[in-house]
Amino acid sequence: MQTREGMMGTSGFRLGIYVFKDVEIVDFAAPHGVFAVARRFDPELEAFLIADALRPVQAQAGFTVLPNYSFADRPAMDAFLIPGGFGTRQEVRNGRLHEFIRSQPEETLLTSVCTGSWIYGKMGLLDGLAATSRKEPDRVEANPPGKVPIDRLADIAPACRISRARVVDSGRIITAGGITSGMEMGFHLLRRAGYAEDLIGEVARVMEYQDAYKLYRDDVEIVGS
Repeated sequence: MQTREGMMGTSGFRLGIYVFKDVEIVDFAAPHGVFAVARRFDPELEAFLIADALRPVQAQAGFTVLPNYSFADRPAMDAFLIPGGFGTRQEVRNGRLHEFIRSQPEETLLTSVCTGSWIYGKMGLLDGLAATSRKEPDRVEANPPGKVPIDRLADIAPACRISRARVVDSGRIITAGGITSGMEMGFHLLRRAGYAEDLIGEVARVMEYQDAYKLYRDDVEIVGS
């Protein structure tokens, strides 16, 4: 195994994760958890929560979180992540969120987990790109007039090429498939940040996720590669 220094390859990366009413818990907790463990190897890594306003946010099932920043704070970050959840049905019409996204510097990655990709689709940011969303419906979505979330993405963004890969990297915009794919999004963002594969694999081992990591590691579509 390489030394800690050899495993780094880079140092520092700031991930801002948007939280909103009825956000899916695992969607934002999984990538946050990956970064939390990765910080044991590089304390310069950081993940934090951003909300429309600086007040408690109720996620699904009554789980409440406190954001670190509001839109007005305009925190600097290397990547912005939108989770999914039932709340995305309102967030696709949230003009303040759309303005915040459009205000980000070009070098800031725009990422999503699950139905978070709907927001980028609604904004027209997925036109001409490949993207994904959740593939497995719940009981409400599986029955008429419901529709599988990935098919809803196709309706929202007809100019987007829909992919069924677990993670789709289209350059600046990176989308992940379903609820637990936030784990793979976390690992992929470490890779995009320039961290060595040995370090990412070590983070997966510490999380006792190494078998799943090996299984999903190659389920990534990198557009243009």
